[in-house]
Amino acid sequence: MPDATPTVPTSEELLAFRATVRERGRELYRDLPWRRTRDPYAIWISEVMLQQTQVPRVETRMPAWLDRFPTVQALAQAAPSDVLDAWQGMGYNRRALALHRAAQCVVEDWDGEFPRETRDLVALPGIGPATAQGIRSFAFDLPGVYLETNVRTVFLHHFFPDVPAVPDRELVPLIQAACPAAPGAAADEIAPFAAPQDDADTPRAWYYALLDYGAYLKKTLPNPSRRSAGYSRQSKFEGSRRQKRAHIVRMLLAARDGQPAGITLADAVVGVNEMEAAAGRGPVECDLIAGILADLEREGFCRAEDDRWLSV
Repeated sequence: MPDATPTVPTSEELLAFRATVRERGRELYRDLPWRRTRDPYAIWISEVMLQQTQVPRVETRMPAWLDRFPTVQALAQAAPSDVLDAWQGMGYNRRALALHRAAQCVVEDWDGEFPRETRDLVALPGIGPATAQGIRSFAFDLPGVYLETNVRTVFLHHFFPDVPAVPDRELVPLIQAACPAAPGAAADEIAPFAAPQDDADTPRAWYYALLDYGAYLKKTLPNPSRRSAGYSRQSKFEGSRRQKRAHIVRMLLAARDGQPAGITLADAVVGVNEMEAAAGRGPVECDLIAGILADLEREGFCRAEDDRWLSV
């Protein structure tokens, strides 16, 4: 098996790589709505929405979200059920609750101003290193390692041709060395990042170029990101426990203003089995639905009152 470690690129090779990426970025640039702002709140929402969701869908859904929750303060003050309702159709409902909790932390702990340091951003619910660096680069033009799937694709394509199972630890130093330092950085503040070649060579512009070039490579070549050691296919949604969870969340939201409000275990079983029957699948056991409701209550999606479950 080929060695996963590439020859360390020379400074000339790194300069040539950076020139190629910048040129391709200019050619392939996508004028997406969240690229027209430096508002860290809007950029954060876009970063979370884009996780395992196609760009055209986010382009459609994000304006409605910002109409409903235009600021981090508005999101923090919203009822969790309203946040979940706005998130429907985006998948992974846990992300909506994490957005809500993180917004509350930003308002309560940071006076509504997003922190800029990675350690402070990743301390917020639902924000990992990649999302944190997305906020840092696109809102604040700060350098760092933005290890996103399209970025990974470019580095695998250029530095690990035909090498399988490349671990991210091999990519991190390359991504760091290629990222330009912050605009206006003094000479002694540039390392370990790249020296900017001109005023347009910023972390924000650099990562936009990588994202667009990586998206192009994934469409035109056998997806290089599949050679990452961390690559895995998303599990099938149809018929899965995740699909049943999502259906029950929708039932809870639909019943929040009912008389009486909420749903019973029997309601949930009937609703899920109607969905299963419509898809040509057999009925599910009551214990499975009871387990899902218990999970949803524990995770903060709903609460139990007597024999009913109510949306938060």
